Amino acid sequence: MTYEEARAFIAGTSVYGLRPGLDCIREMLRRLGNPQDDLKFIHIAGTNGKGSTLAYISTVLKEAGYRTGRYSSPAIYSYREQIQVNEEAISREELARLTEEIRKAGREMLAEGLAHPTSFEVETILAFLYFREKKCDLVVLETGMGGQMDATNVVNTTLVSVLTPISMDHMGFLGNTLGEIAAAKAGIIKPGCHVASACQKPEAAAVIEETCRQKGCRLRETDLGEIRDAVYGWERQSFSYRQYRNLEIPLAGACQIENAALAVEALEALKDLGYEIPERALQKGLAGTVWKGRFAVIAQNPLFILDGAHNRDAADRLRESIELYFPGRRLIYIMGVLADKEYDYIAGCLAPLAAQIFTVETPDNLRALPARALAEAVAPYNPHVQAAESLAEAGKLAREAAGPEDVIIAFGSLSYLGELNRLVNSEARDTEISG
Repeated sequence: MTYEEARAFIAGTSVYGLRPGLDCIREMLRRLGNPQDDLKFIHIAGTNGKGSTLAYISTVLKEAGYRTGRYSSPAIYSYREQIQVNEEAISREELARLTEEIRKAGREMLAEGLAHPTSFEVETILAFLYFREKKCDLVVLETGMGGQMDATNVVNTTLVSVLTPISMDHMGFLGNTLGEIAAAKAGIIKPGCHVASACQKPEAAAVIEETCRQKGCRLRETDLGEIRDAVYGWERQSFSYRQYRNLEIPLAGACQIENAALAVEALEALKDLGYEIPERALQKGLAGTVWKGRFAVIAQNPLFILDGAHNRDAADRLRESIELYFPGRRLIYIMGVLADKEYDYIAGCLAPLAAQIFTVETPDNLRALPARALAEAVAPYNPHVQAAESLAEAGKLAREAAGPEDVIIAFGSLSYLGELNRLVNSEARDTEISG
């Protein structure tokens, strides 16, 4: 099997859709020797901030000398970036070889009349096989959606369960109240494990506390009052937290200091379990963390920023960041969302701040909201909106509309940000060559 054949096979498993329950993935893992049972996990669930929290934790653990696997989704720039060991992505050859093992097991299951794992289940199995093969000391594992019934929740060797801020999202799958959604997310908490939680809304906090009580888990919660000396900036930020002073992070966004504080709580929980994480590793790991697509600057003059704000809470956080970093600056938006998101709320929150908005349809996604439909939803909040025919056109129109001191912000679905980044930087290289 070649890499291209492996990618085609994984994409083809999308025909199996979304299936409730974990029986199917458990059956395939059993046939493949239950690789997840040979690993130890830091398991992360929540609505927003999962990826950056994962990046902080895994980078610090690498700096502390642990062979650290990390599994996150969706990919932004490269498909293989979802599965990494010590920040190096799985190779094309390794991905193809392990996918062939999965395909053989899948054929056996179909021949026996059993269901076949879905795309996300296949990717999760692939990650487990790779991490076992690489003999990872620890794996930082991000849920796809939810927690209790998420494919990643087949693991039973969780050391620390981490819960990032929980808000309303995926209501059709997880529940219609914050308490129901929190219960789904708290499903990753295993009996006796340690738990690190962000500062939650009262309804979600109550669910997490009760789950920890029932399962005999020690709970650590981010204390916002312990965040001191915070210095915000879109290029670099710093803060002190509990006993740690002058922690630097390169990730921008008003929420990132809180995400980093949560990562510190998770790392302290690991220290409680006997893992050695020197302060120098914490300092160096936080300062060296890379996480793409979240308030990421991809060009200058004008400033061009990508942000994966695709739900209610993320929109609120993006607005906080805009008001914090760019008061009085003229803003140009590129906006693309999925049809099952609360795009009307996102538009109402962010559109009034912009001088001009260009909407796009996220490519190659059946759930994408058409650009014209999104423009119609935005228009009541800002009449200066135009539907673009393509990502390339949106990038071109945004740059033409922006002066050197203006700020272009592309946000919404993570699925189009990587392609937009490639287009913008390709255009910049072409301009330099022609100039």
